[in-house]
Amino acid sequence: MEAAAKGAFVLGNLAEVVERVLGFLPTKALLRAACVCRLWRECARRILRARQRVAWVSALEPGPAESHALVRALARELEKVHVLPQTVLYIADAETFSGHEDCHEQKKARKRNSKETAIALEKLLPKRCQVLGLVTPGIVVTPMGSSSNQPQEIEEGEAGFALLFPKIDGVKIHTFHFSKDLKNRVFDESKFAEAGLKNNPDLRVVLLFGYNSWKSGATRFLHQIVNPLNEKSIILAGGQVESFTSLTSENNNAQPGDACGVVGLAFSGPQIQSATVLLDQDVADERTAEAAMQRLKAANIPERNTIGFMFACVGRGYRHYKTKRNMEADAFRKFFPNVPLFGFFGHGEIGCDRIVTGNFVLRECNDIKDDLLHGYTTVMTLIHLGSTKANQV
Repeated sequence: MEAAAKGAFVLGNLAEVVERVLGFLPTKALLRAACVCRLWRECARRILRARQRVAWVSALEPGPAESHALVRALARELEKVHVLPQTVLYIADAETFSGHEDCHEQKKARKRNSKETAIALEKLLPKRCQVLGLVTPGIVVTPMGSSSNQPQEIEEGEAGFALLFPKIDGVKIHTFHFSKDLKNRVFDESKFAEAGLKNNPDLRVVLLFGYNSWKSGATRFLHQIVNPLNEKSIILAGGQVESFTSLTSENNNAQPGDACGVVGLAFSGPQIQSATVLLDQDVADERTAEAAMQRLKAANIPERNTIGFMFACVGRGYRHYKTKRNMEADAFRKFFPNVPLFGFFGHGEIGCDRIVTGNFVLRECNDIKDDLLHGYTTVMTLIHLGSTKANQV
């Protein structure tokens, strides 16, 4: 009894001991423990503030038909992660996420299925979390467990991932959405300021994703978004996706299928560094793919606390290289052995050779303004979120 009393005294009064013990808990268990008393709550808050490394959940294996593999993986793995997500980017394959059928009469059923899957994912995440969800023809994902795991190009079949961004000191991440106004051919650029994309000296990286690109006027609208941003000293990267399924930062009742538009993530903060390279149609074998990665390596972006993105055309991958699968992801891993890689195969790419260096001076590969919209290419991107003391991987 005396030993138990001493233990209770320690766990009720010594913050250093309590914080050390609670530090082993994943976030969900930590939040439950924070309800015990004020001391534990204060310790839990300090622990959560220190956990500033991006985590992710990946799904590579198909399972029962009643739910998408990413829903099952997220439900299971969120019990284990050591971050409290404030922003989530998830991407899943269009075929199984949206329940595509060949029958034209079942289009409405596909939309309902996609929405139900998106709702199931959102319910698993914190209520105040910003969520951007996309569906694409193919997925690029690093398996869970280590940032050095071999990234996989999954061009067919069920797959997906969710990137979990916690609150990071000195970094702001926010979602945005620009929908084409059918009554007005001119885009109101004041919306850039509302989205934090204008009059923001700390803006460093913008990931852009166009949806319903087959609709009339979609390409012109994308140019109206990209061209003004291309004049700024920032990194622009992304591509054309099948559709977006989640955007919890706004209350928008319009369905994505009703119009075309652009969604995305903006990264702001003086400590952010980033670089992109474009793999054009001439990059068609292992040697030229590795040469492109050498250009990205030459940007000297710090690799710790850095995420890689790969936005590729559906016409690339195995169809393009013919002799080998996973060519571009393997080339990336060769030069960046400890940077996790995520992305998709889509219907068009956004990006160019561009670097935002340590002193944040833009260097471009051309004397003229870069063309950012491409087809049958791949855009590779590195985003460094700054140094962190957290050990979460």
